[in-house]
Amino acid sequence: MGLNETPSANRIHIGFFGKRNAGKSSLVNAVTAQSLAVVSDVKGTTTDPVYKAMELLPLGPVMIIDTPGIDDEGGLGELRIKKAKQVLNKTDIAILVVDATEGMADTDLDLVNTFISKEIPYLIAYNKSDLLGNLPAKKPNEIYVSAQELTGIYELKEKIAHSVQIDDEKLKIVADLLHPSDFVVLVTPIDKAAPKGRLILPQQQTIRDILEADATAIVVKEYELRETLENLGKEPAMIITDSQVFAKVSADAPSNIPLTSFSILMARYKGLLDTAVKGVVAVEELKDGDTVLISEGCSHHRQCDDIGTVKIPRWIKNYTGKNINFQFTSGTEFPENLSPYKMIIHCGGCMLNEREVRYRMKCAVDQGVPITNYGVTIAYMQGILKRSLKIFPHLEAVLDELG
Repeated sequence: MGLNETPSANRIHIGFFGKRNAGKSSLVNAVTAQSLAVVSDVKGTTTDPVYKAMELLPLGPVMIIDTPGIDDEGGLGELRIKKAKQVLNKTDIAILVVDATEGMADTDLDLVNTFISKEIPYLIAYNKSDLLGNLPAKKPNEIYVSAQELTGIYELKEKIAHSVQIDDEKLKIVADLLHPSDFVVLVTPIDKAAPKGRLILPQQQTIRDILEADATAIVVKEYELRETLENLGKEPAMIITDSQVFAKVSADAPSNIPLTSFSILMARYKGLLDTAVKGVVAVEELKDGDTVLISEGCSHHRQCDDIGTVKIPRWIKNYTGKNINFQFTSGTEFPENLSPYKMIIHCGGCMLNEREVRYRMKCAVDQGVPITNYGVTIAYMQGILKRSLKIFPHLEAVLDELG
């Protein structure tokens, strides 16, 4: 990620859906003013979702997503439809592209019902309108466009921009907990999983958020914390640590200094924290043979001591003393049927937008499967969860239940 790039997870996701040959890819190219998607008269040209980051005023940074046809056929077609439906879980606004010469089909109506059930704002773009004579009357959420003639494109962009509510009061990662001139110490161990030459995304975003609050970020490795605190000359307002070194940092940090982790802050930022705190106690109920799902939002190269596939399973087995089975998912993959799992432990979700994190949380809650996240789980098993959550007063009642 470049220094001037907005992370994908912080962009408004705009998905284009519809039947094959409705002109989705052509319309995406027209909206982005680029030859982003391959266009062909052959049905099923788009075989996987295609993503394009861009700026769309007045929304700002957005992610445009072109999806495979929702009416695809055959074994491969079913897989493509599955990929298209997965995009819905992260879509902030959906554009249903309909061939104006054919009108709405049953698959289009099914998509509209899906948009409504998932509470996704949507627009219906009747493409190829240049092939019509008189244009029929349209509803407020409908528009006639022609990707071929580039008509109605500006109006479509305007409708998209005004169909998404921009929450100026959206929760910050940590800035709302700070005051100008505060010092915040960030403990960031540099391990093999860290991208070469860069900090991981939650660390980057937290530093930016601290600066936005007119506070000062002091970044140290885990073995530098004690000396840094002794030489700082001013007590920090907070210490934020990578969850993997929670125990060491907790031991080195005076108990009067608020302490939390990047993962816990990300859980709050994505809307998962309250549910994650309630769900973590499920670790106490694990029995021999139970299966735990560990899910990550990104698909990074696994290292020999990977946090999700190695460390957390090892810590859970040591904590419970049970023979637990683990299954793993990454990236866009997340099971629809969660009944095989006794609990779900999710990553911080920095690579997922809030809608997708909330979708996964809702799936778990609806199916009665406890869900928590990395930071909450690690802090709980190391006996420091209550300390790491004291900065969130609204969780006081939940913490009392934890004992």
